[in-house]
Amino acid sequence: MSGRLRRVDALVEDDTLPSPRVRQQLRIAAGLTQAEVANAVGVQRVAVARWEAGLTQPHRGNRLTYAHLLRRLAEKYPGAAVEETPDEE
Repeated sequence: MSGRLRRVDALVEDDTLPSPRVRQQLRIAAGLTQAEVANAVGVQRVAVARWEAGLTQPHRGNRLTYAHLLRRLAEKYPGAAVEETPDEE
């Protein structure tokens, strides 16, 4: 399976998250602050900052909610969900 298809699958799995960089890009594309995302998910703003920095991952319940939010944002802002990858041969 190509890298592109894996990335698409990752966006539609219930609890699979895109890369931290894409998480941030989706939030910014939607014009949301980390505090607004945190409020929607039910966590502290610092948790969202750490998730976007790749320092930590959300726990199962928060992960499902956060993944759902990111999937919805990716649907609304598909251009923001593009990861930079090396050219595939």
